[in-house]
Amino acid sequence: MTPSAEIICIGTELLLGEILNSNARFLAQELAKLGIPHFFQTVVGDNPTRIKQAIALACQRSSLVIFTGGLGPTPDDLTTETIADFLKPLS
Repeated sequence: MTPSAEIICIGTELLLGEILNSNARFLAQELAKLGIPHFFQTVVGDNPTRIKQAIALACQRSSLVIFTGGLGPTPDDLTTETIADFLKPLS
């Protein structure tokens, strides 16, 4: 696998167009400055099953996966728990 990065943006509000995905733009620019190629950006809603599917696919095609969004300070945020659940079997 050629070393590359993938950006996963999490949030239903991104899918609905309620907010602009400026984080992906910023991260893409920073990766380019560092000389790290990235070929995919994924936007996924706030759904644990779909987040895990997006992570699995990203891990197959990229050596670095960067997450943005979905990390709000609210009790209903499921991003960190979902990522941790996905990674548990790998440890």
